[in-house]
Amino acid sequence: MAAAQGFTYEGRGDGSVVILHRGRVATVLRGSRKAQFVREVADGDPQLVMARWTGNYRRGNERTARRHPRNAC
Repeated sequence: MAAAQGFTYEGRGDGSVVILHRGRVATVLRGSRKAQFVREVADGDPQLVMARWTGNYRRGNERTARRHPRNAC
């Protein structure tokens, strides 16, 4: 799987972390979620971690879902 691109993150003065995707705010993390995110970024691939936390990643089931009778046009 190719690595996600275009993600950055920055800490804010109020203790929150903002994840940006191509310069736009994707999500804001605070408290325990922020701490968990910072640990995961330090341990893994930051681009993939940010993609997962924002929900902006492929799950591998797009083709299957397209063929499902519920989605047929």
